[in-house]
Amino acid sequence: MHDTADARLYRRIAWRLIPFLLACYTIAIIDRFNIGFAKLQFLKDLNLDDAVFGLAAGVFSIGYVALEVPSNLLLVRIGVRKTLLRIMVLWGAVTVLLALVQNQYHLYLLRFLLGAAEGGFFPGILYYLTLWFPDRVRGRMTSLFVMAVPLGGIIAGPLSGLIMDHMQGVHGLHGWQWLFIIEGGPAVLLGIAAYLYLSDGPQAAAWLSAEEQRQVANDLARDRASAPGTTRSFAAALREPRVYLLSFIYFAFFCSLNTILLWTPTLLKRVGVATATEIGWLSGAISVASALGMVAIGYSSDRLMERRWHVVACGLVAATCFIALQAAQGSIVLTVAMLAAASIGIFAILSLFWTIPNATLDGSAAAGGIALISAIGSFGGAVCPALIGWMNVATGSIYRPLALVGALLALGMLTLILGVPKPREASALGEPSRP
Repeated sequence: MHDTADARLYRRIAWRLIPFLLACYTIAIIDRFNIGFAKLQFLKDLNLDDAVFGLAAGVFSIGYVALEVPSNLLLVRIGVRKTLLRIMVLWGAVTVLLALVQNQYHLYLLRFLLGAAEGGFFPGILYYLTLWFPDRVRGRMTSLFVMAVPLGGIIAGPLSGLIMDHMQGVHGLHGWQWLFIIEGGPAVLLGIAAYLYLSDGPQAAAWLSAEEQRQVANDLARDRASAPGTTRSFAAALREPRVYLLSFIYFAFFCSLNTILLWTPTLLKRVGVATATEIGWLSGAISVASALGMVAIGYSSDRLMERRWHVVACGLVAATCFIALQAAQGSIVLTVAMLAAASIGIFAILSLFWTIPNATLDGSAAAGGIALISAIGSFGGAVCPALIGWMNVATGSIYRPLALVGALLALGMLTLILGVPKPREASALGEPSRP
């Protein structure tokens, strides 16, 4: 930031927006991936297998991808307040309805509807941040926002384990049913709060003075003027090769992210962790390590003013851990250590990745282009869980599909280092991304 007044303004905006958006995304992460804990009980209760679980986990992303781009384009027209009200109330309600699942078809339908309800949330918030923060501070704001991913794990792990163990049989319901009921409610409340609390943009924010509104507008205008090469229409974004390059990298990354978040409880159970509560606490500890590592890597990236090799190194470490997990299957300690190392690398990538499309695309392309990258990349969330579940049942080993995920992530890192030229790195990423 250039001066004290400038720093005070964006610090004030950040304190107003980021904690609330962080809370919303944390609840989204909990509700999206709590099925990984619920499966520890409901597979037996409903007489299902890992192939059904994997497909149900993946069906979420089909609904998500289908609604992601339309939702983000609609956000530009109606604003974030109405968008978050719709998205969060619907996904909270569907999460609660998951408690009523009686067979695999109910599970498939509700997971699809959950993805459709949440579609557009993440890219919508990324676009929303472009309305408030210039390039020089947007990277760190994005990093603070995506801290919700490990934070969701820190909360969801112990909470889910405790609910499932201690609410079992209460009022005749299974622990996994209480899990969905208890964890679905906060989304509805936060959706209503978003409508009442947020402003659709700086010009609609009564808590900013007219001068502060002008300063934000001028800063954003200077960013646009200083980046004449950015893509300014959604149609042009569709013709831009960078969009599809970033999409593949995000696809490979998203496969690894979904694998960690959905299959960690299963892996811990397979190596001998006894109860859901113990699995929850170990999962929470892995998420704590992920958050701390993500911050440390972000500061290292800032200090050295280097982006690509930080991301590539993190991706290769995570890929190696996925491939080597089979060697640790006899040890709880080694399995936890490898999952923690993989998680640190994966979440560090998440904190650094999104500054690239945010700085590259502008105008309608910033809404549609970001959503398109996220939608194509997020398709990995549909393919990967289903593939892991099917291969697990077909081969009797969960470690073979995990090694395949590791190989795909390594290929994504190779694509990044070859496809994102170093001379453009500083201009593409803008201000260093500091969690």
